[in-house]
Amino acid sequence: MRKDVTLNAIIKGGDKINKSALARQYGCCWETIDRRLNPDKYKRERKKRIYTSILDKYKVLIDEKIENNNIPATGIYFLLKEKYNYEGKYGIVRKYVSEKKKNIINELTIRFETIKGYQSQVDWKEKIKLHDIYENEYVISIFLIVLGNSRYKYIELTFDQTQSTLFSCLINAFKYFGGSTKEILFDNMKTIVDHAKSTYTNVIINSKAEQFSKDVGFKIVTCRPYRPRTKGKVETLAKIMNRLKAFDKEFKNWNELNDIVKKLNYNLNYEEKSQATNEIPNILFQKEKEYLIPVNVDILKNYYIPEKTYKVSNESMITYKGIKYSVPIQYVGKQITVLDEDNVIHLYYNTKLIYSYNKNKKYKYNYKENDYVEILKNSSFDKKTNEEIDKFIINNLESMDQINIERK
Repeated sequence: MRKDVTLNAIIKGGDKINKSALARQYGCCWETIDRRLNPDKYKRERKKRIYTSILDKYKVLIDEKIENNNIPATGIYFLLKEKYNYEGKYGIVRKYVSEKKKNIINELTIRFETIKGYQSQVDWKEKIKLHDIYENEYVISIFLIVLGNSRYKYIELTFDQTQSTLFSCLINAFKYFGGSTKEILFDNMKTIVDHAKSTYTNVIINSKAEQFSKDVGFKIVTCRPYRPRTKGKVETLAKIMNRLKAFDKEFKNWNELNDIVKKLNYNLNYEEKSQATNEIPNILFQKEKEYLIPVNVDILKNYYIPEKTYKVSNESMITYKGIKYSVPIQYVGKQITVLDEDNVIHLYYNTKLIYSYNKNKKYKYNYKENDYVEILKNSSFDKKTNEEIDKFIINNLESMDQINIERK
């Protein structure tokens, strides 16, 4: 019979054990017996080998530089060498920076790819120049938002990229989706980020955007420059918008161009497979929409002012809130769109910005100098020279309290 089996039987018997007697019986020392009786007493914890690196004391600094500024390894190496007396080799820095960036991107990719209703991404496709069949030029912007999981999209043609327009487009997107994701990722656009108060390490969201997000129920996340794949979904959509260039000189007016954009939006959601998921977005959206946050759009109406159009009178002016503003005489009889933003109003014809006026209730009549000259030339002053007209403006009109003439 094996000695260890007999010893186990003795231990389990529960009788008082004479360790020395057992040691003599089995031809071993009493410590061997004690070790079998009290194994926990003799357990030794293996000491983990601690690896150190010459970079250890710099890693917090390096991480901050990578996360906030996307500094390349060469830049970090130069900083450590010149300012912090780093004596290691460049290869160590390069390896650490490469692994750090890879880990961050992988973590974010997993996080944003797998969770339904978690995140959407917003961006603008800006300053696309198109012409209608009459050779009128349109400089357009397109609002873009993509749901991260399903790749379901909403796109909208806009005149500009003001904060009011951004809020309006987001509200329209919430209606289209049937809700909002828990996070919305933006780049550092000035309509979201307060650049005057922000630093690389501390991004401050402007107060109106922050309140808007709270009223909707989503969290604003800003995209840092070192994360090239984080905003990749909406950047892919921005590239797709280049398809619209094929319609240059192929549409009649703004309304027809808008219909083209809406048709493109439909095709992307219901007919074309996403290259990333190899699925039609609407199929995946049917599952993702259940995870969206419901949005009460009625409480959001104060965040934007709907566009209003005004007909230019024979005196080449529009009247907005009781105050008149001039436009060039070629717009007489046409409809001008007014966008009201803080202390400035913007006057558009189709998508072309004509003028921006500072609001000033002191003056009932607001003219651009070139406009006023042209208006005078086409009225009772048509027989006068330019010098006579200039003298008239200087000596007479500027002394009148109700008239303001802005010089370019």
